[in-house]
Amino acid sequence: MSPAGTRHIPVLGREAVEWLAAQSGGIYVDATFGAGGYSRAILETDGTRVIGIDRDRTAIAGGFDLVEGSEGRLTLVEGRFSHLDEICAGQGFSAVDGVVMDVGVSSMQLDDAGRGFSFRLGGPLDMRMGHDGPTAADVIAKASEADLANIIYIFGE
Repeated sequence: MSPAGTRHIPVLGREAVEWLAAQSGGIYVDATFGAGGYSRAILETDGTRVIGIDRDRTAIAGGFDLVEGSEGRLTLVEGRFSHLDEICAGQGFSAVDGVVMDVGVSSMQLDDAGRGFSFRLGGPLDMRMGHDGPTAADVIAKASEADLANIIYIFGE
């Protein structure tokens, strides 16, 4: 749920899942679980199984109600989609039938001032997708002027 208490719905969620063409008995990966919109849509096809991955433990914790209602068809894993092979193998799968990813900063992260992504709300300079690694404040405090200029040049928009 978002801070306002409404469930986030992916803008192109229905289209993405239609393109995925989930089939009964299929195994699918929602590699950026977030609020679970894609997983929820995939689970509407009877007999599907979904592995939901997110590096944000807040997103994983927010998905437990969906897990409970999935009759054992949804498994959530805190991790990075770059480790997709290892995560799937850890769940006992050497192959899956489809993967959906909605990469980038989520509206939930933008709406939470404490995450440090918001351009509307004041908060700490964090900007981490998960809760591990250095914060943006740490990077700025330790980087040289040349390093900061390079970061802005390469990653700035």
